[in-house]
Amino acid sequence: MSVIDFKALETAPLAHDPYDHVLVPGLITKAALDAANADFPDIGRAGSFPTGQLKYGPGFAALVDALEGPDLAAALGSKMGIKLTGKPTMVTVRGRARPTDGQIHTDSSGKLVTVLLYMNPAWEEPGGQLRLLRSPTDLDDYAVEVPPAEGTFLAFPCIDSAWHGHHPFDGERRTIQLNWVNSRAYKTREQVRHSISAFFKKFKR
Repeated sequence: MSVIDFKALETAPLAHDPYDHVLVPGLITKAALDAANADFPDIGRAGSFPTGQLKYGPGFAALVDALEGPDLAAALGSKMGIKLTGKPTMVTVRGRARPTDGQIHTDSSGKLVTVLLYMNPAWEEPGGQLRLLRSPTDLDDYAVEVPPAEGTFLAFPCIDSAWHGHHPFDGERRTIQLNWVNSRAYKTREQVRHSISAFFKKFKR
């Protein structure tokens, strides 16, 4: 089963406002999306969870395998001018958002590129729509707003000026985050950190 529409990625522009990013609605084929959502892990708590901490079926596994595969690394790296082939990857998954999520931030400098793949039905809520921001202080000073609708793919480099955030939303918000990272040592540290965090989240309601 074909998972990624590489033609859609090839024809998508590399935008530069407010920083380099690639936005591709519908990057994942319909059959792959349906299979992945049917097998999406049951996540009843807010927060990011490594795939190793979750249980899911083969449809979701096939999507994760495709995202971490060499073909996407080569295609996206070429478009963004960043060497991703051969770099370690990390995947975390969110099933729900809480009102405190979405505060303005940049991603860690240990990461090279962040990919966000949204897995929700058509999004009508005003909150929860990611904004690519021009500054670290104003959530309304944005260049792009991304509804987290099913199959929408967003990629951007993890640079000091890549500010992003969203207005609060409380409820189901399915997101897969893929990162290529600088080193295996960084990946190991992050896996340990996420594992500890996931352990304590089990006791929270």
